[in-house]
Amino acid sequence: MDVSVAGRRLVRGFELEARGGEFIAVLGRNGVGKTLTLHTLAGLRPPAAGRVELDGRDLAAWPGRERAQRLGLLLQLTEDPFPSTVFETALIGRHPHLPFWQWEDASDLATARAALGAVGLAGLAERPVESLSGGERRRLDVATLLAQDAAVCLLDEPTNHLDPRHRNEVVALFRARAAAGGLVIAALHDATLAARAADKALLLFGDGRWRYGDAATILSDANLSELYDVPVGELAWRGQRVFISA
Repeated sequence: MDVSVAGRRLVRGFELEARGGEFIAVLGRNGVGKTLTLHTLAGLRPPAAGRVELDGRDLAAWPGRERAQRLGLLLQLTEDPFPSTVFETALIGRHPHLPFWQWEDASDLATARAALGAVGLAGLAERPVESLSGGERRRLDVATLLAQDAAVCLLDEPTNHLDPRHRNEVVALFRARAAAGGLVIAALHDATLAARAADKALLLFGDGRWRYGDAATILSDANLSELYDVPVGELAWRGQRVFISA
């Protein structure tokens, strides 16, 4: 698969066979194509070359509603064009599962409430969305995706605006989904967080080159120094790998 924009080939000849049970971290500098790659994998834009398949079927051949039942995308930025409550927004995640012309049933309501509880927003269910802080709004994005209950979760910078505690909790939620058999592909800026959560890592260099493999080996100080074009060092702290940059 190739990913291009404005005449630039950002990713060339990318091949990936991802399965349930995996958490794949995508890392790279700003502008190297992380978001575009996720959007291509989600079917929001066609690949410049090659194809994307979901369950062995060309992604473009999936009806939109069926695709949304299997695959969910957490956007980097969200907008709220209409007034709504926190609970009403989380409930949007259930829409792909609703029969035509049907309202949400008790099961859908319970799923949305559970998703809000998972991100610590249960007590804010009746709050207007516009009253939320940036971090609370990001956690609502995550809750909406959790309510969708898709087997494949594509996450574009899921920890945006989150403090350390909520950052760790959100990543742990998706780590648990992978452990339960789901597939998670997440664009991250924090190599330490990627090393903690990911089974595999994809490094995008922005000039067509990419590097993919087990996170334990791909996430190295040498690879990350090349990736970010700054010196990156690795430390051990409390049994975890920690990466710092100069």
